[in-house]
Amino acid sequence: MPMQSKKVSLSFRARLLGLTGLALLGGLVARLYALQVLEAPSFQQAAVQNSTRTVAVPAPRGLILSREENVLAGNKVVDVLGLSQYEATLHPKVEGRVARLLGIPVSQVKADLRNSVYSTYVPTPIGSNISQVTALYVAEHSSEFPGVTTTFETQRTYPYGSTAAHVLGYVGAISPQQLAKLASKGYAPGDQIGLAGVEASYQNYLHGTPGSEKLVVNSFGQEVGVASRSSAKPGGDLQLTISLPLQQYVDKVLAQRVNQLQGSYNSYFGKYSNDVTGAAVVENVNSGSVLAMASYPTYKPSQWVGGISYANYAKLTAPAAHNPLLNRAISGVYTPGSTFKLATSSAALQDGLLTPTTIINDTGKFVIPNCSGSFCSLHNSGGETLGPIDISTAISASDDVFFYTLGYRFYTQQSKFGATPIQNMAAKYGWGSPTGIALPGEAAGMVDSPALRKKLHALNPKAYPYNTWYVADQLEMSFGQGLTEISPLQMANAYATFANGGTRYVPRIAEGVVNGSGKLVKRFAPKVAGHVPLSPSVRAAILAGFEGVISNPLGTAHGIFAGWPESSYTLAGKTGTASVQGQVPNAWFVAFGPEPNPKYVVVVVIKEGGFGDTGSAPVVRQIFQYLKTHPVGAPTYGLKHLAAGSTVALNAPAKSGNKQGTSSNTKTTKKTSVSGSATTSPTKTTITSGG
Repeated sequence: MPMQSKKVSLSFRARLLGLTGLALLGGLVARLYALQVLEAPSFQQAAVQNSTRTVAVPAPRGLILSREENVLAGNKVVDVLGLSQYEATLHPKVEGRVARLLGIPVSQVKADLRNSVYSTYVPTPIGSNISQVTALYVAEHSSEFPGVTTTFETQRTYPYGSTAAHVLGYVGAISPQQLAKLASKGYAPGDQIGLAGVEASYQNYLHGTPGSEKLVVNSFGQEVGVASRSSAKPGGDLQLTISLPLQQYVDKVLAQRVNQLQGSYNSYFGKYSNDVTGAAVVENVNSGSVLAMASYPTYKPSQWVGGISYANYAKLTAPAAHNPLLNRAISGVYTPGSTFKLATSSAALQDGLLTPTTIINDTGKFVIPNCSGSFCSLHNSGGETLGPIDISTAISASDDVFFYTLGYRFYTQQSKFGATPIQNMAAKYGWGSPTGIALPGEAAGMVDSPALRKKLHALNPKAYPYNTWYVADQLEMSFGQGLTEISPLQMANAYATFANGGTRYVPRIAEGVVNGSGKLVKRFAPKVAGHVPLSPSVRAAILAGFEGVISNPLGTAHGIFAGWPESSYTLAGKTGTASVQGQVPNAWFVAFGPEPNPKYVVVVVIKEGGFGDTGSAPVVRQIFQYLKTHPVGAPTYGLKHLAAGSTVALNAPAKSGNKQGTSSNTKTTKKTSVSGSATTSPTKTTITSGG
């Protein structure tokens, strides 16, 4: 029995071990089946994901158009040479070969790779707008240039050179800091982003929607094909309120006048400075649309295409260049001189300090009552004596004594009119705060006041030693001197407000956004910023004064406008000669018309230009002469797009060693397919009108 029991036990163990082995083998087979058959698709997908890299395809930037649909900022297709950071690490000599090929220092290639926002496997752009010869050489000597690719991409063009440069602005490659903020909105390394002008303020409309490419790479990280591709959507075309022919004319006459004055001799002021600069604005008084905006000196936005060189940037920022990058029309602020009398006149008449028929005797000087010292007597700037005059004549002749009197009466009747009636009216005209135009860098300006003096004194007691508002400060402020500073656009908008009867608009620089089919998909409608309440009698008295500036023999611009056809094209205007200590005065002139239904307001300011009539008024007359014979029409809203068709063909010769083909992408890169066979290079790239 014991022997039999032992045999049964061994037999049981053998069977148990066999069953266990079969169970383990069955489990292993089942697992292998699951891995190789049931779960194969998921592992295959994971394998593909691990061997691909997704890169963004930048969207062509939208065009910038004039109101007549002329292309002010367009696009062209160029060759760009790029170098992979990964390959440069594996093949250090390639950096030197690329540098020699492009004629640049090796240090620049290294710096571009080091500062790149691109991933390791995406080529970093090293050379932009390279020649076809260079691109062909790289293709034919690929073994010498591992990791080097040539791509087609769009670049900005400016068909009209420096025309409207400060309005257009310029673009540049997105910085790492900007990318960190905008990556969630679809921005990618290498994207172009607006850095100034409407390129910056309308960036979201112009940018478009990027596409993507899923690149297949081998175990060494080398690109071997394209797994999938989604097309980029071009940005919208931005149609401006700017009229191209008018803008070109304003640019020309402003530059001519500045250059005439610069360094010339004047019998009254002596030699003009070499730092004479200027700005001009033409605005539609009934909508706030800016029809032309010029600033001189200017620059060419094309200097930023592909990245501005250190040499060009140094020239633009050198002191001798007089800051051509500054848009003086919105960022330059100047003491307004007698153009400020719009606010003083409006406050005095509307608040009841005087009536349109009130007479003030101009004896040639104003003596401050109960005052002792050397600054108690103020004279007319020209030394004239006009005798008894009303406010209309005082505006036409730009009589200072009359406005000294108004300032003094307001100062001595604060219990009735408050402490700041003139400043309050100036604020209603928009002075002392930004207009809200959709352009970056707009200055707020300021209107002199007791509060401003206290604020400036607190900030810088050495520069502003007094925080008290004296009667002399009140008198200076009342005729546009003191610390008041106004930009040319603010001046234009204030006079446009008066011209249209009291409605202050937010100045418009863009009409809307047009898609590739020429359809207006977004319109930027006029916006009302405020109102200036003026009774009909008040407005009539002030208007008569402005018209008299040109038509009245006493008018300060009467001589400049001699021979002007007043009966058929009536203009109203105002000179301003703003004194600046130690300098030739700044010259202002603003005019609107034609009356009685004005359409345009034109402002010109010339820094250190002398008297307003001789410095700036000639330019305003030239601009109105142009407007009289070339009135600005309504925007066309896509009509030229539809007439010309929705695409623009751009030819690009095929690269050596590749079959000819056609691509509809706006950015195409020479690549090999998934199977390893060569794909085609584009012989024609078609860009929609949005790009």
